[in-house]
Amino acid sequence: MLALYRKYRPKTLQDVIGQDQVTGPLAAALGSGKVSHSYLFTGPRGCGKTSVARILAHEINGFTYELEDSYLDIIEIDAASNTGVDNIRDLREKAMIAPSEGKFKVYIIDEVHMLSKSAFNALLKTLEEPPAHVVFILATTDLEKVPVTITSRSQVFTFRLADKATMLSHLQAICDKEGIKISTPALKLIVQKGGGSFRDSLSLLDQISSLAEKDTELDEATVSNCLGLPMDSKISALLAAYTSGDAATITKALKGLLAEGLKPESVANSCLAKIISAPAPNLLSLLAELPKVTAPYPEAKLLLAFLNNKDFNNDIKIENKIIKKEIKIETKKEKIIEKPINNISLKLTPALEAQLNKCKISDDGATIHIYPPKKIIKTILDRPANRDLLKSNFNKEFIIHDPDDFEKSPEISKISDIMGNIQEVNDNGGIPF
Repeated sequence: MLALYRKYRPKTLQDVIGQDQVTGPLAAALGSGKVSHSYLFTGPRGCGKTSVARILAHEINGFTYELEDSYLDIIEIDAASNTGVDNIRDLREKAMIAPSEGKFKVYIIDEVHMLSKSAFNALLKTLEEPPAHVVFILATTDLEKVPVTITSRSQVFTFRLADKATMLSHLQAICDKEGIKISTPALKLIVQKGGGSFRDSLSLLDQISSLAEKDTELDEATVSNCLGLPMDSKISALLAAYTSGDAATITKALKGLLAEGLKPESVANSCLAKIISAPAPNLLSLLAELPKVTAPYPEAKLLLAFLNNKDFNNDIKIENKIIKKEIKIETKKEKIIEKPINNISLKLTPALEAQLNKCKISDDGATIHIYPPKKIIKTILDRPANRDLLKSNFNKEFIIHDPDDFEKSPEISKISDIMGNIQEVNDNGGIPF
């Protein structure tokens, strides 16, 4: 019985899922007959590089692609096992021989970045002056290690890991075909563990499917236990406790997860994936700490990552004891007093009363006029809280004049008229501020 990742390996470019940026241009090139002498496929493992290379090799020659077929004109080489210059020289000599069945002799070199420097130099000579009947399809998970002299002579195609929605849909379709009954939350765990790799995800599904019993649906708990992953609901609860600053719940949740046999690194990775999928500002500090959960002492690092939160409430759990931190915040509340000022009965705070006592206040019947002698007093009176208090007392319009108008207040004006345009002086004999 074939493993699922082999059974559902694509056989045409149209069957390839999630790599439209690669399959589209390749299909167009094949349709127009414009075949390059060298292709370079790069991307993470398990995202389809080798599968597409095999499909392309067959379609270039018009061969029907079957998993177990063997065409003399399609040669696969594992560069990890054939790193030396002698291997590439042998390849160059055989490449000169014309194809036996198809139009092209196609060489698929997997993990090409593993070649030695001398082997790359030998390959470069062939790429510089390739025989007309030879096509190279190079694949690598580490493009940075491939010399620029090779990449510049190849058409480079970048493969991507599948997004969660695409992978979930793909796995669900396979489950339907295979008769595997599994809940959506359980399938999401497989998608999470697979990390966007089709091969890894299908291998995990294959592993889990052996647990399925007739007419029984695989649930999240079963899959979680089998894969050594925490359930999504528990991760969500843990992160919720962190954002609310509930140290006691965090400690209890982490202790429970580790007691289930989960590795601290696995818990940290699940939390990272959850945060990245739905980032929030109050989780950014945790996002910075979780990658540090590695050996040695990963359990301690995990606990520290979660408890190092400035927004925690007043309960901190240390050595299974709850220490209550009681924080008393004393707020000074000014007492409201009732006092007549300028024959106007007002309910004021002591601070506001002190400032008004320095002012000239008059009432022309329609408006209350307040004349502060200094700018700082006007600033204090103009504060929103003080204006609101004055408004509630006066129950009519009031104006807080500029200090320059202090000398023009009605009281001063009346005395000035009698005495002949006098000016008030301060204690030093000068004009008041």
